[in-house]
Amino acid sequence: QVQFVESGGGLVQPGGSLRLSCAASGSISRIYAMGWYRQAPGKQRELVATITKSGQTGYADSVKGRFTISRDNTNNALYLQMTSLKPDDTAVYYCNDASPCDCWGQGTQVTVSS
Repeated sequence: QVQFVESGGGLVQPGGSLRLSCAASGSISRIYAMGWYRQAPGKQRELVATITKSGQTGYADSVKGRFTISRDNTNNALYLQMTSLKPDDTAVYYCNDASPCDCWGQGTQVTVSS
């Protein structure tokens, strides 16, 4: 089973940018769609962005136009470029199959605050 390790989070001011990375322990080329998820304190985990093997992307309305997902099948990596960050984007961010397996990583904390 593929395992995921997320990185790139941190503290950023509103309006700032961050780029998250996800390293998979195995090949992601067979995974039809990968996704970035986030979980804010006291809230359920939500799917915010997806990307298929062919590069088709999808976004939650809350991040559309601000976040960009990309994948590198050769290097088994997934990325999330986040711009115009808002305090509501504060959460722990995870990557996984868009039909998630029970193989969640530790996530990476993103805090948007002045």
